[in-house]
Amino acid sequence: MADEGGGGSGFHIATSLAEVASSLGTSEQALRLILSIFMGYPFALFQRYFLFQKELYLIHLYNTLTGLSVAYFNFGPQFCHSLICVFVQFLILRLMGRTVTAVCTSFCFQMIYLMAGYFFTATESYDIKWTMPHCVLTLKLIGLVIDYYDGRKEVQALTPEQRQFAVRGVPTLLEVTGFVYFYGAFMVGPQFSMTQYHKLTRGELTDVPGQRPNSFVPALKRLGLGLFFMVVYTVVAPYIPEEYLVSDAYLEQPFWFRCVYILIWGKTMLYKYVTCWLVTEGVCIITGLGYNGKDEKGRPKWDACANMKVWLFETTPYFTGTIASFNTNTNAWVARYIYKRLKFLGNKLLSQALSLLFLAVWHGLHCGYLVCFQMEFLIVIVERQLIDLVHDSPPLAAMASTTILRPFFYFGKVAQGIQVYLFPRPRGVLHITVCNALHAESTCATKRKVKESRVTTKRLYHACIYYGDGRSITCQTCCGQTHAE
Repeated sequence: MADEGGGGSGFHIATSLAEVASSLGTSEQALRLILSIFMGYPFALFQRYFLFQKELYLIHLYNTLTGLSVAYFNFGPQFCHSLICVFVQFLILRLMGRTVTAVCTSFCFQMIYLMAGYFFTATESYDIKWTMPHCVLTLKLIGLVIDYYDGRKEVQALTPEQRQFAVRGVPTLLEVTGFVYFYGAFMVGPQFSMTQYHKLTRGELTDVPGQRPNSFVPALKRLGLGLFFMVVYTVVAPYIPEEYLVSDAYLEQPFWFRCVYILIWGKTMLYKYVTCWLVTEGVCIITGLGYNGKDEKGRPKWDACANMKVWLFETTPYFTGTIASFNTNTNAWVARYIYKRLKFLGNKLLSQALSLLFLAVWHGLHCGYLVCFQMEFLIVIVERQLIDLVHDSPPLAAMASTTILRPFFYFGKVAQGIQVYLFPRPRGVLHITVCNALHAESTCATKRKVKESRVTTKRLYHACIYYGDGRSITCQTCCGQTHAE
């Protein structure tokens, strides 16, 4: 409607979310997502003040209904996909029991259903659709059946971690739906176990036994940090459109400009995910789900649902540090239910490769995911060998400890992390720095005749990195031969 008063100017009042989203320069689905995440705070406050240590069925019912309302608000009738998978999972638990057959059946069904969803809803762009929360749900349900299977074993046969998460009782359908549809984690995570959820519903996740947790301040800190990153993304993103990366104008820019643009664009784009994870973490903290015991000084820790280690993410000079600080709950889930369960293979590298392959497929069917996690696998291996190389070489150790060079190492790390998502091969500042360092070490090692150095020819060879510019180079650090890229 329009206001026809005064100076004759009218103001259009948005009457739908689509119009509001358009006025904000975003999509309706993105607006629904962010509203759903913030709706978790009034939901959490209601549960905190009216349902703390109340009848369990009321808490399960509340979590189920609020989660379903969020699902319907975002995806309409398509929320039924999650209901189907939850009901099938419950039947598997009841009919197949604590068996390997149940684990295999659940894993195959949930992954195939998710893959089918990716296939039939795929587009050429990143869309917010029902498969986004469904990938979170898939991990929850697979983790549930594995913990349920562990519940059949004797305590002595389990590792300490498995004892912590093993489900001893038989969950009801209402328990399963409450666990899956918990409003603070349904849309974007974080991952948590059924045992954690049981402790939450019983009111055990508190720093003051028998009383509501003192979690307001920690929750507000995460909310404030999330809002900060949301503002940064909102302000900066319009000035660095991703379409510019594939334009002719971008290719005509100097090399240094392209590198800086990629750094700024990639870092800013990641803030979308950082915002969502920090805001939902605050919701989990208010309810108590974020409670993680106390530290050595007796202070309560509220990081059980942390999906981001912000300070580490922003300051680490290592690619492995980036992995350890980004989407940490999902990484922990994969380590617990995939990587460690492949121990029977007797090969850590193979277990790591299969875990990353699972992550790639779980993320989606686009080939970029395979490229991304393939590069993560290779870069982690090279980085570990390079760290060993630096530790064993006094000249490189001295270079790495030089204060003035640390900003270059930091920006190189950022470039490396972003390029994993953008390019099929590593190239950038860090790789040039690494090559120069290796060549410098080669010269020093030659003077010492190598034999006096703890750096072996084999390790030098494996740490050799190429520039990735399509040329053949002479590998001075290993054998002096010419290698094609």
